[in-house]
Amino acid sequence: MVSFDISGPRVQVGLERTPFHASNVSDGSGGTQFFRVEARYLLRFPGLADFEISADGRAVVCHPTPETSDSISRHLYINQVLPLVLGRLGKLVFHASAVEVGAGAVAFVGASTLGKSTLAASFATSGAAVITDESLVLDEREAAYWVTPGHPSVRLWEDSETALIAPGVEAAPSLPFTAKRRLLAGSELRFSDRPTRLRRMYFLGDGGASTLRLKPMDAAAVMLELVKTSFLLNTDDRSRVASHFDEVARLANQPIHYRLDFPRRFDLLPSVRRAIIDHASDGAG
Repeated sequence: MVSFDISGPRVQVGLERTPFHASNVSDGSGGTQFFRVEARYLLRFPGLADFEISADGRAVVCHPTPETSDSISRHLYINQVLPLVLGRLGKLVFHASAVEVGAGAVAFVGASTLGKSTLAASFATSGAAVITDESLVLDEREAAYWVTPGHPSVRLWEDSETALIAPGVEAAPSLPFTAKRRLLAGSELRFSDRPTRLRRMYFLGDGGASTLRLKPMDAAAVMLELVKTSFLLNTDDRSRVASHFDEVARLANQPIHYRLDFPRRFDLLPSVRRAIIDHASDGAG
Protein backbone atom coordinates (compact mmCIF):
# COMPACT_ATOMS: atom_id res chain seq x y z
CA MET A 1 0.00 0.00 0.00
CA VAL A 2 2.83 2.42 0.88
CA SER A 3 6.36 2.26 -0.55
CA PHE A 4 9.27 3.40 1.63
CA ASP A 5 12.87 4.16 0.66
CA ILE A 6 15.88 5.64 2.44
CA SER A 7 17.98 7.91 0.23
CA GLY A 8 21.58 8.98 0.70
CA PRO A 9 22.25 11.32 3.64
CA ARG A 10 21.84 15.06 3.24
CA VAL A 11 22.18 18.11 5.44
CA GLN A 12 18.91 19.74 6.44
CA VAL A 13 18.62 23.25 4.97
CA GLY A 14 16.20 25.99 5.87
CA LEU A 15 12.90 26.04 4.00
CA GLU A 16 11.49 29.26 2.60
CA ARG A 17 8.14 28.70 4.25
CA THR A 18 6.69 28.10 7.68
CA PRO A 19 5.26 24.75 8.78
CA PHE A 20 1.49 24.51 8.72
CA HIS A 21 1.65 22.35 11.83
CA ALA A 22 4.18 21.28 14.47
CA SER A 23 3.96 18.66 17.19
CA ASN A 24 6.05 17.12 19.91
CA VAL A 25 7.14 13.51 19.54
CA SER A 26 6.58 11.34 22.59
CA ASP A 27 9.57 9.03 22.07
CA GLY A 28 12.20 11.67 22.75
CA SER A 29 13.22 12.33 19.14
CA GLY A 30 12.07 15.93 19.37
CA GLY A 31 9.41 17.86 17.50
CA THR A 32 7.94 17.22 14.06
CA GLN A 33 7.40 20.04 11.55
CA PHE A 34 4.76 19.63 8.81
CA PHE A 35 5.33 21.39 5.47
CA ARG A 36 3.67 21.52 2.08
CA VAL A 37 6.23 21.47 -0.74
CA GLU A 38 4.30 21.92 -3.98
CA ALA A 39 1.84 18.99 -4.00
CA ARG A 40 3.91 16.89 -1.59
CA TYR A 41 4.17 16.79 2.18
CA LEU A 42 7.47 17.07 4.00
CA LEU A 43 7.86 15.96 7.62
CA ARG A 44 10.99 17.28 9.29
CA PHE A 45 12.52 15.80 12.41
CA PRO A 46 15.11 18.49 13.17
CA GLY A 47 18.64 17.12 13.23
CA LEU A 48 17.49 13.62 12.24
CA ALA A 49 15.69 13.31 8.91
CA ASP A 50 13.24 14.72 6.36
CA PHE A 51 10.46 12.51 5.01
CA GLU A 52 8.96 13.41 1.63
CA ILE A 53 5.44 12.04 1.11
CA SER A 54 3.85 11.93 -2.33
CA ALA A 55 0.61 13.80 -2.97
CA ASP A 56 -1.40 10.58 -2.94
CA GLY A 57 0.33 9.33 0.21
CA ARG A 58 1.52 6.10 -1.38
CA ALA A 59 5.27 6.80 -1.56
CA VAL A 60 7.61 7.94 1.21
CA VAL A 61 11.30 8.78 0.86
CA CYS A 62 13.49 9.41 3.89
CA HIS A 63 16.42 11.83 3.64
CA PRO A 64 18.47 11.22 6.80
CA THR A 65 21.10 13.62 8.04
CA PRO A 66 24.70 12.32 7.85
CA GLU A 67 24.56 11.39 11.56
CA THR A 68 21.31 9.42 11.34
CA SER A 69 21.48 5.64 11.04
CA ASP A 70 19.09 3.47 9.05
CA SER A 71 17.69 2.08 12.30
CA ILE A 72 16.73 5.59 13.43
CA SER A 73 15.18 6.34 10.03
CA ARG A 74 13.12 3.14 10.16
CA HIS A 75 12.05 3.83 13.73
CA LEU A 76 10.78 7.30 12.78
CA TYR A 77 8.97 5.84 9.79
CA ILE A 78 7.27 3.03 11.74
CA ASN A 79 6.34 5.09 14.79
CA GLN A 80 5.64 8.56 13.43
CA VAL A 81 5.42 8.75 9.64
CA LEU A 82 3.53 5.62 8.60
CA PRO A 83 0.57 6.21 10.97
CA LEU A 84 0.19 9.73 9.52
CA VAL A 85 0.42 8.42 5.96
CA LEU A 86 -2.24 5.79 6.64
CA GLY A 87 -4.45 8.57 7.99
CA ARG A 88 -3.81 10.45 4.73
CA LEU A 89 -5.05 7.37 2.87
CA GLY A 90 -8.36 7.54 4.74
CA LYS A 91 -7.69 5.06 7.54
CA LEU A 92 -8.70 5.67 11.13
CA VAL A 93 -5.40 5.68 13.07
CA PHE A 94 -5.06 6.31 16.80
CA HIS A 95 -2.32 6.36 19.42
CA ALA A 96 -3.24 3.00 20.93
CA SER A 97 -2.24 -0.63 21.36
CA ALA A 98 -4.38 -3.73 20.76
CA VAL A 99 -4.27 -7.40 21.65
CA GLU A 100 -6.19 -10.46 20.48
CA VAL A 101 -8.09 -12.34 23.16
CA GLY A 102 -10.70 -15.06 22.81
CA ALA A 103 -13.54 -12.59 22.24
CA GLY A 104 -11.72 -10.63 19.51
CA ALA A 105 -9.53 -7.55 19.79
CA VAL A 106 -9.33 -5.13 22.68
CA ALA A 107 -7.59 -1.77 22.34
CA PHE A 108 -5.91 0.43 24.94
CA VAL A 109 -6.06 4.14 24.14
CA GLY A 110 -4.33 7.04 25.84
CA ALA A 111 -1.43 9.43 26.01
CA SER A 112 2.17 8.28 26.38
CA THR A 113 3.26 6.82 29.74
CA LEU A 114 -0.24 5.58 30.68
CA GLY A 115 0.71 1.92 30.17
CA LYS A 116 -0.69 0.89 26.77
CA SER A 117 2.43 -1.02 25.72
CA THR A 118 2.89 -2.57 29.15
CA LEU A 119 -0.66 -3.94 29.04
CA ALA A 120 -0.16 -5.23 25.50
CA ALA A 121 3.12 -6.93 26.44
CA SER A 122 1.52 -8.43 29.53
CA PHE A 123 -1.12 -10.10 27.38
CA ALA A 124 1.41 -11.15 24.71
CA THR A 125 3.58 -12.96 27.27
CA SER A 126 0.60 -14.68 28.92
CA GLY A 127 -1.10 -16.62 26.14
CA ALA A 128 -2.75 -13.83 24.14
CA ALA A 129 -1.16 -11.99 21.21
CA VAL A 130 -0.36 -8.37 20.46
CA ILE A 131 -1.85 -7.07 17.21
CA THR A 132 -0.34 -3.61 17.23
CA ASP A 133 1.57 -1.32 19.58
CA GLU A 134 1.35 2.48 19.70
CA SER A 135 -0.62 2.98 16.48
CA LEU A 136 -4.05 1.41 16.00
CA VAL A 137 -5.37 1.22 12.41
CA LEU A 138 -9.08 0.46 12.07
CA ASP A 139 -11.10 -0.62 9.03
CA GLU A 140 -14.86 -0.18 9.10
CA ARG A 141 -16.60 -3.09 7.39
CA GLU A 142 -19.35 -5.62 7.93
CA ALA A 143 -21.05 -3.25 10.42
CA ALA A 144 -18.00 -3.49 12.67
CA TYR A 145 -14.41 -2.26 13.09
CA TRP A 146 -11.39 -4.44 12.39
CA VAL A 147 -7.87 -3.97 13.78
CA THR A 148 -5.08 -4.10 11.19
CA PRO A 149 -1.88 -5.85 12.37
CA GLY A 150 1.02 -3.48 12.97
CA HIS A 151 4.76 -3.99 13.33
CA PRO A 152 5.49 -7.28 15.17
CA SER A 153 7.04 -5.68 18.23
CA VAL A 154 6.35 -3.84 21.48
CA ARG A 155 8.29 -0.85 22.81
CA LEU A 156 8.88 -0.87 26.57
CA TRP A 157 10.65 1.10 29.25
CA GLU A 158 13.29 -0.78 31.22
CA ASP A 159 11.10 -1.54 34.25
CA SER A 160 8.35 -3.08 32.11
CA GLU A 161 10.88 -5.07 30.10
CA THR A 162 12.47 -6.42 33.26
CA ALA A 163 9.12 -7.38 34.76
CA LEU A 164 7.52 -8.92 31.68
CA ILE A 165 10.04 -10.05 29.06
CA ALA A 166 12.04 -13.25 29.30
CA PRO A 167 15.81 -13.03 28.84
CA GLY A 168 16.96 -13.56 25.27
CA VAL A 169 14.02 -11.94 23.48
CA GLU A 170 15.41 -10.21 20.41
CA ALA A 171 15.43 -6.42 20.40
CA ALA A 172 15.89 -3.84 17.66
CA PRO A 173 19.01 -1.64 17.85
CA SER A 174 18.94 0.90 20.69
CA LEU A 175 18.21 4.52 19.84
CA PRO A 176 20.19 7.46 21.25
CA PHE A 177 17.17 9.65 22.04
CA THR A 178 15.02 7.22 24.05
CA ALA A 179 15.48 4.60 26.76
CA LYS A 180 12.56 2.62 25.37
CA ARG A 181 13.51 -0.60 23.58
CA ARG A 182 11.67 -2.27 20.71
CA LEU A 183 11.23 -5.97 21.61
CA LEU A 184 10.55 -8.16 18.60
CA ALA A 185 7.75 -10.70 18.54
CA GLY A 186 8.54 -14.40 18.68
CA SER A 187 7.80 -17.47 20.78
CA GLU A 188 8.05 -15.49 24.04
CA LEU A 189 6.20 -12.41 22.78
CA ARG A 190 3.24 -13.53 20.71
CA PHE A 191 1.99 -11.56 17.71
CA SER A 192 -1.17 -11.90 15.62
CA ASP A 193 -0.80 -11.10 11.93
CA ARG A 194 -4.49 -11.31 11.02
CA PRO A 195 -7.15 -8.56 11.03
CA THR A 196 -9.30 -8.99 14.13
CA ARG A 197 -12.73 -7.61 14.95
CA LEU A 198 -12.61 -4.90 17.60
CA ARG A 199 -14.53 -5.92 20.71
CA ARG A 200 -13.68 -3.16 23.18
CA MET A 201 -11.78 0.13 23.38
CA TYR A 202 -10.45 0.94 26.84
CA PHE A 203 -9.38 4.53 27.53
CA LEU A 204 -6.71 4.44 30.21
CA GLY A 205 -6.82 6.61 33.30
CA ASP A 206 -3.75 8.01 35.01
CA GLY A 207 -3.27 5.15 37.48
CA GLY A 208 -4.75 7.05 40.39
CA ALA A 209 -7.43 4.44 41.12
CA SER A 210 -6.90 2.35 44.26
CA THR A 211 -8.68 -0.62 42.64
CA LEU A 212 -9.56 -1.60 39.09
CA ARG A 213 -12.36 0.59 37.72
CA LEU A 214 -14.34 0.06 34.54
CA LYS A 215 -17.21 2.25 33.43
CA PRO A 216 -18.91 2.98 30.10
CA MET A 217 -18.23 6.27 28.32
CA ASP A 218 -20.72 8.42 26.46
CA ALA A 219 -20.15 9.27 22.81
CA ALA A 220 -19.13 12.88 23.49
CA ALA A 221 -16.33 11.83 25.87
CA VAL A 222 -15.16 9.14 23.44
CA MET A 223 -15.16 11.61 20.56
CA LEU A 224 -12.93 14.01 22.50
CA GLU A 225 -10.44 11.26 23.39
CA LEU A 226 -10.31 9.87 19.86
CA VAL A 227 -9.72 13.27 18.30
CA LYS A 228 -6.85 13.90 20.74
CA THR A 229 -5.19 10.60 19.88
CA SER A 230 -5.72 10.67 16.08
CA PHE A 231 -2.87 10.52 13.57
CA LEU A 232 -3.85 13.04 10.88
CA LEU A 233 -1.33 14.32 8.35
CA ASN A 234 -3.36 16.75 6.25
CA THR A 235 -4.71 19.01 8.98
CA ASP A 236 -4.60 21.82 6.41
CA ASP A 237 -7.21 20.03 4.28
CA ARG A 238 -10.64 21.07 5.57
CA SER A 239 -12.56 18.44 3.64
CA ARG A 240 -10.34 15.64 4.98
CA VAL A 241 -10.62 16.98 8.54
CA ALA A 242 -14.42 17.14 8.23
CA SER A 243 -14.51 13.58 6.86
CA HIS A 244 -12.27 12.41 9.70
CA PHE A 245 -14.60 13.92 12.31
CA ASP A 246 -17.58 12.13 10.72
CA GLU A 247 -15.70 8.80 10.78
CA VAL A 248 -14.65 9.30 14.41
CA ALA A 249 -18.22 10.19 15.37
CA ARG A 250 -19.51 6.90 13.92
CA LEU A 251 -16.92 4.98 15.90
CA ALA A 252 -17.66 6.97 19.08
CA ASN A 253 -21.33 5.96 18.89
CA GLN A 254 -20.51 2.25 19.04
CA PRO A 255 -21.32 0.61 22.43
CA ILE A 256 -17.76 -0.61 22.97
CA HIS A 257 -16.01 2.22 24.83
CA TYR A 258 -14.99 2.15 28.49
CA ARG A 259 -12.83 4.09 30.89
CA LEU A 260 -10.28 1.80 32.52
CA ASP A 261 -8.06 2.64 35.46
CA PHE A 262 -6.09 0.53 37.90
CA PRO A 263 -3.03 0.84 40.17
CA ARG A 264 0.12 0.60 38.07
CA ARG A 265 1.70 -2.40 39.80
CA PHE A 266 3.20 -5.30 37.90
CA ASP A 267 1.95 -7.85 40.46
CA LEU A 268 -1.65 -6.77 39.73
CA LEU A 269 -1.43 -7.30 35.97
CA PRO A 270 -2.74 -10.92 36.06
CA SER A 271 -5.95 -9.79 37.76
CA VAL A 272 -6.24 -6.83 35.35
CA ARG A 273 -5.91 -9.22 32.38
CA ARG A 274 -8.58 -11.53 33.78
CA ALA A 275 -10.97 -8.63 34.37
CA ILE A 276 -10.48 -7.33 30.82
CA ILE A 277 -10.98 -10.77 29.26
CA ASP A 278 -14.15 -11.35 31.29
CA HIS A 279 -15.47 -7.90 30.45
CA ALA A 280 -14.71 -8.16 26.74
CA SER A 281 -16.41 -11.56 26.58
CA ASP A 282 -19.63 -10.32 28.15
CA GLY A 283 -22.54 -8.32 26.71
CA ALA A 284 -22.67 -6.00 23.70
CA GLY A 285 -19.85 -4.90 21.50
